[in-house]
Amino acid sequence: MKISFLKKIIWVAFGVILGGSLVLGTSVLAKGDIENNSSKDDINLPLAELRSFVEVFERISKNYVESVEDKKLLDGAISGMLSSLDPHSAYLPPESFKRMEEHTSGDFGGLGMEVSMENGLVKIVSPIDDTPAKKAGILSGDLVIKLDDKPVKGKTLLQAIKLMRGKPGSKIKLTILREGAPEPLSLELTRAIIKTNSVRHKLLNNDIGYVRISQFQLRTGSDLLKSIAKLKKENKRPLKGLVLDLRNNPGGVLRAAVQVSEAFLTDGLVVYTKGRNKRSKITFEADSGDVMNAKPIVVLINEGSASASEIVAGALQDHNRALIAGRTSFGKGSVQTLMPLNNGGAIKLTTARYFTPNGRSIQAKGIEPNVVIDRVKIEKLKQSDFGRIKEKDLEGHLENNKKEKTKSFKDTSVSDLVDKDYELHEAIGLLKGMYFAQQMK
Repeated sequence: MKISFLKKIIWVAFGVILGGSLVLGTSVLAKGDIENNSSKDDINLPLAELRSFVEVFERISKNYVESVEDKKLLDGAISGMLSSLDPHSAYLPPESFKRMEEHTSGDFGGLGMEVSMENGLVKIVSPIDDTPAKKAGILSGDLVIKLDDKPVKGKTLLQAIKLMRGKPGSKIKLTILREGAPEPLSLELTRAIIKTNSVRHKLLNNDIGYVRISQFQLRTGSDLLKSIAKLKKENKRPLKGLVLDLRNNPGGVLRAAVQVSEAFLTDGLVVYTKGRNKRSKITFEADSGDVMNAKPIVVLINEGSASASEIVAGALQDHNRALIAGRTSFGKGSVQTLMPLNNGGAIKLTTARYFTPNGRSIQAKGIEPNVVIDRVKIEKLKQSDFGRIKEKDLEGHLENNKKEKTKSFKDTSVSDLVDKDYELHEAIGLLKGMYFAQQMK
């Protein structure tokens, strides 16, 4: 399409909008008057800016060093318009929109990590459990500066994501900056089809249940209920409490977060959203009942817990239903709405903020835990027996009666947690204390 012809089409379209505004204003704004008392002055077309847009479009088409398709320019304009709003609003071309739907349903390809854009670099919000990213040691907060030795700077988030995706089994090298690391790290990952099971569970000794939610998908709420039912059946007696692990959970479907929250609440507000559009003002109430029957709950969060994770933690914290332990969460308190377009793509637009039952906005602040568990590195101290005298070294000491059977008090399920997962070890200690306090009442 020649630029002069395109320019005429654009200006004709603007003319139709302007010329038809009187007629459109009569019908549309009359409806608006009923809803929010708006007036005809509420609709204003930025004519000067639109003229500048057409001028820039024309100059690029005529003078850029290489020929550029009109579609590419217009897609870029749409993408730039959305990305200028906030880090979470974006234009999704048809292919990207399809991948978004696959991600939400829980079956997609790639490296297995939730990412965002920060200062032109890809920031890892959270690696997903049992994926190449998690196995390679990717951490929340890592910044990707190169993909296969190609700089990320200058690329859009969608372009970077496209480079990270590829044929399952193929490899890609990520160069990352990590806080505290003296120099960039180079990690090689093997792409895979990511089939995520968002809920996993296991039974710990002392009648304690453990449920890990890695992300919030459409079926997460029902899967949680199934996991708790299995824990109860496996334990063969009532559970003493539950550890709900939301660490490095990047969020997901809002409705799933509500379902998880109301699984532990008998009633009351879970979360509410507010935005400019009346349709974005929604409240969610709990009505399903507490599946744990008021038994104590500890929720684990960290800096990789975002969005839907923060909704759950905030709701249970405000209702005093759970003790929140760990570190302050990511702080994403905004709601995105997917709006499909006629071309098969969509825009992901930030349309509201969400608030906890007590009216707290988590945006850029996060959920602060009731009990802080700092990130620590546990190392066993090397001990030397040189110069030490024990009972067995004393002359005439009594021999050990090996015939007498002794009972071991070692908790095989949690004995190694100090080494493997210090935060979970601490959460179990908190839960035991809560249970005993509850029994003393």
